Amino acid sequence: MQDLGIRVLFEGSNFLRLCEGIWVSLKIALIAMILSVALGIIMGIIMTSKNKVVRAICRVYLETVRIMPQLVLLFLVYFGAAKHIGANFSGGIAAIIVFTFWGTAEMGDLVRSALIAVPKHQYESGFALAMTKTQVFIHIIIPQTIRRLIPSAVNLLTRMIKTTSLVVLIGVVEVVKVGKQIIDANRYTTPDAALWVYGTIFIMYFIICFPFSKLSEVLERRLRD
Repeated sequence: MQDLGIRVLFEGSNFLRLCEGIWVSLKIALIAMILSVALGIIMGIIMTSKNKVVRAICRVYLETVRIMPQLVLLFLVYFGAAKHIGANFSGGIAAIIVFTFWGTAEMGDLVRSALIAVPKHQYESGFALAMTKTQVFIHIIIPQTIRRLIPSAVNLLTRMIKTTSLVVLIGVVEVVKVGKQIIDANRYTTPDAALWVYGTIFIMYFIICFPFSKLSEVLERRLRD
């Protein structure tokens, strides 16, 4: 049993460090997601504008985010901002900026799709009840939009959590970085430590992401019903 690499997980504070690392990843994803939802709702409403210039700008923004890998965006913000505008962002702040930039575009498109999916007669019914356009949006359209939006938003959060593994490349000490440090420290004494460390990281991601995935499926089924 002493030759098994699993013992590395329980030496010193290694397991606690892994838990702290996964919390860093989760914290980045949650903060970015909260900002993305707030900004994405505004962006989604703007995307439904009938102004061609506004729609063109929104389309360029959305396609740029979809085409550009998140890793490139991380490098641009972390290294480019320091060089060109003198802003020395920490790795965590840079990650939140990039994930919010990405999430706002994705959430905005989801909001736009949800708004378009609301039947036209819903608007007409509100106006027939002498509601103003603002009242129709607040009391009729927004509740239906949120109902359609929640499953997709949960999926986006899951994608964000998994993508946070990239932030190790800009110096953020999250769970993958901690895992590498543990493996490097035991490279010669426990050669098979990588299997157990990365296996544990996989289980941690699974424990966090699987409930969100199941929640999304349940919400989608309820929406269809």
